[in-house]
Amino acid sequence: MTTYAYFIHEGDWDSDAYMPADGQTADGLSEDFGDFAAFEERVRELGGTIVGGQALQNARYGGRVTPGDGERREQDAVYTDGANPELTEIVTGFYLIDVDDEAVARRIAAHVPTGGHVEWRRVFPMG
Repeated sequence: MTTYAYFIHEGDWDSDAYMPADGQTADGLSEDFGDFAAFEERVRELGGTIVGGQALQNARYGGRVTPGDGERREQDAVYTDGANPELTEIVTGFYLIDVDDEAVARRIAAHVPTGGHVEWRRVFPMG
């Protein structure tokens, strides 16, 4: 088996709308995210196995960093809040899927639910 990563690129979403008041596990996702359950079933039909994946919260809960050089990686780092302001689409989630061959990986990519596009990449085996 070979693992492929599928990155979902689309406009940002209002992740806060799905968060409960206590900040714990999100509720009500099955109603609005039915396409993802159908996708998971399609992966199984094609012979793949989902081994990981998550939705990412709104870009305001993260940022970008350009590290400084050498010993000053952190001290000279330049931080920017949120996603790249020049992009209209960001990575909103990802899957890690094991498949037997590249042709299946390609077919699976066409089924990942998105309002934008999907990038898929073979994962480098680190052991």
